[in-house]
Amino acid sequence: MSIGSRRPTGLRGRLVITFVLVAVTASALVAGIGYQLVRRALLDRAETTALADVRDVLRRTSLPIGTTDLLWPQSVVTESDLNDLAGALGGPDRQVVLRYGDQVRLSSGARFGLDDVPATLRRPAGSRMAYQRRSINGEPWGLIATDVYRQTPTGIVRRTGMSVFVFVSLKEEDGVLSRLRTALAQASGITLAIALTVALVSARSVLLPVRRLGEAARALGAGRLDTRLPVHGRDELAGLTATFNDTASALERTVSELRALEAMSRRFVADVSHELRTPLTAMTAVTDMLTEEAERLPPDAGQAVEIVVREIDRLRVLVEHLIEASRLDSGTAVLVRENVDVGTALADALEIRGWTGRIRLDVPADLSFWLDPRRFDVIVANLMGNALHHGAPPVTVTARVLRSGLEVRVRDRGKGIPREAMPHVFERFYKAGAGRARSEGSGLGLAIAKANAELHGGTIRVEARDPGTEFVVWIPRP
Repeated sequence: MSIGSRRPTGLRGRLVITFVLVAVTASALVAGIGYQLVRRALLDRAETTALADVRDVLRRTSLPIGTTDLLWPQSVVTESDLNDLAGALGGPDRQVVLRYGDQVRLSSGARFGLDDVPATLRRPAGSRMAYQRRSINGEPWGLIATDVYRQTPTGIVRRTGMSVFVFVSLKEEDGVLSRLRTALAQASGITLAIALTVALVSARSVLLPVRRLGEAARALGAGRLDTRLPVHGRDELAGLTATFNDTASALERTVSELRALEAMSRRFVADVSHELRTPLTAMTAVTDMLTEEAERLPPDAGQAVEIVVREIDRLRVLVEHLIEASRLDSGTAVLVRENVDVGTALADALEIRGWTGRIRLDVPADLSFWLDPRRFDVIVANLMGNALHHGAPPVTVTARVLRSGLEVRVRDRGKGIPREAMPHVFERFYKAGAGRARSEGSGLGLAIAKANAELHGGTIRVEARDPGTEFVVWIPRP
């Protein structure tokens, strides 16, 4: 699976993720800034306190520290003096290293020596104190380094030759910061949970109208044109809902008008077709008489009779097709299935229409199937007539029963149907090519054949062959 396919594409997912990211980012920023402020204040306070304590101890010391001069001509600094000063500077969380000339003294219990002092702090730092935070053996320490100076009675500040290095433990401050980090992490987790909950609730409240609009749109697409939604509030979603209701109302009115017009059109076609039957019957009887007398008429009159007979026959076929189409459109057409011998039904269709010698049948003996014989006759007659009139011999019809149903193939060897006309051959009154505008067909035969196949639950498809065209009828088992 690609990375792009795992990205959330739903509006709900994007809203939740965006809300959570904003909440987590804001929480992280607040927690980070708060932590840094507290850390700086805590460490600065520890540094200030430590420096003040060391400075105060050094200020209060009364040791006769100094080089031999007029001030302390006989002063001697003993080991006891150094130990007392180290003890005064030390404490439970402090370790002291004193350097006086070549002498080095450590406070009681000290684990650090002069080697643990960075070289940058061993050099004389002047009268100011230097402070540096370091991690020693995985523990945080603050290191104070300073040279000790004394002021002579004459007001001259002179160096005593003593350097003081105080290691101040920051373990307590580090513990406070560790607990603060834990508390902030827990608060961030709680914030994330709250943000996720609020995001889900907010997304649901925001997307619920959208989801309802989607369901209503699907219902509208399924034909339930009376679908409407309640309008709540005055926000954008309420406006969208009101627009949907107005659109649905307009669509319902339009569809109702179209359905009424379609019903009127169907009724008009059906009425006209039925009304034409009576005069057609009389005209057919007259043309039969004229046909019998055509041979004894003058050539011009005989030719006129042939034209009249041919056009009346076309009109009769057109009326029959219109009546059949109106029945299919109105939904009054029903199936009357029975067990039909397919070979016999195809042979009868050829014999009735006088096509017996013009079409070759390839049907297994005793091939039977449950279908409506009259509508099956309409299907195959239209396909075979189309192959004879618009194709070229030899025309073959094959039939077989598959596991899925009955398959009938009608194949001709003509020029074939143009590729651009293939998608339209089953449309009503469609005729491929300008030369077919006055053909014998009504332009309804293939549409009626397909409608009857679909009435059986089947289909008809057309396929190009070399040469010719093949129509394939499939009717499923009942």
